[in-house]
Amino acid sequence: MRCLIALITSLGLAALALALPASAHQQKTAISILSHNERTGMLEVVHRVPLHDAEHALKRRGIPAPDIVGDIPSRREFVRYIAERFTVSHAGDPIGFTLLGSEIDGGSLVIYAEAPSPGPGAALKVRSLILTDVWARQENRVNIGAGTAVETLIFRAGDPAKDAVLG
Repeated sequence: MRCLIALITSLGLAALALALPASAHQQKTAISILSHNERTGMLEVVHRVPLHDAEHALKRRGIPAPDIVGDIPSRREFVRYIAERFTVSHAGDPIGFTLLGSEIDGGSLVIYAEAPSPGPGAALKVRSLILTDVWARQENRVNIGAGTAVETLIFRAGDPAKDAVLG
């Protein structure tokens, strides 16, 4: 009986030890939403990136002590990084987004940008390599459209641009 209790206890502790590291690590995911604003005629993009991960990207870019929350130059540098790693084109021409602003929301940096929209039904090429140079298991989700008509593209390191239709 003692051996059985010891075995069950050991198995339980082993299972707990295996579960703790998995729960202690953040999921490496950035989310971008790309949508046509019918009212303004603009193509809007919203990026949501975990602050911790964004600061690691800045360290990779040579900023020794990035502070996206308290240091505006750090935040601006990350916005430039996003502009390099997230691209959208229409009819072979890149779409140039204008930064509207950014804010801290919980543990995430949220970045807002817009550009003139090619309109609903436009064929787009989208590429999101945000943080794929920092984290090997990074996954970027790009939701295109709004309401119930949303298409989701998933990007990982090295993925090419993907086709989407603007809803």
